[in-house]
Amino acid sequence: MENKQNISFTDSYIERCSKETETMIANESSGFLNQPITYLKEHKNEFIYVESILFEQIGVEGVSLEVDDVFGTYDVMLGLKLQKKFEKVLKEQFNQSLHGDEAKFDLMFSQADGLWDLNFALNYVRGFQEDISLNNAFQIIHQFLTHLVESIKNPAS
Repeated sequence: MENKQNISFTDSYIERCSKETETMIANESSGFLNQPITYLKEHKNEFIYVESILFEQIGVEGVSLEVDDVFGTYDVMLGLKLQKKFEKVLKEQFNQSLHGDEAKFDLMFSQADGLWDLNFALNYVRGFQEDISLNNAFQIIHQFLTHLVESIKNPAS
């Protein structure tokens, strides 16, 4: 997997939201993503929501990132535009791509909107460390999802 750390979320739409009510607390500029990812542990009642052309290009409308209240992991939540027929290969890719004995993911196809509702812990994605910025976290998420989608759509490559 090639390293795409130069991708930028400067033109992204960014919200800080309340986990309890899912209402927006503040609309943030891309500079907010320079915060360390531990911001989410210090503000456990919040999640960060990002929409970006970078995500749209791989079939993802937006990505939410929060700290799991029980396990303390950094949880990624999104809707992925892939046909239902890819379920088996999608699950296989997740099982191969997430590292660690505790690695888990939730995947459910929503017939209503034709999206996969996908949740996984960023902690088990290659390249994750707890000393990274939110921007680096979203870069890792983008790189991970790009690789996942490319390997499903082009299995021979």
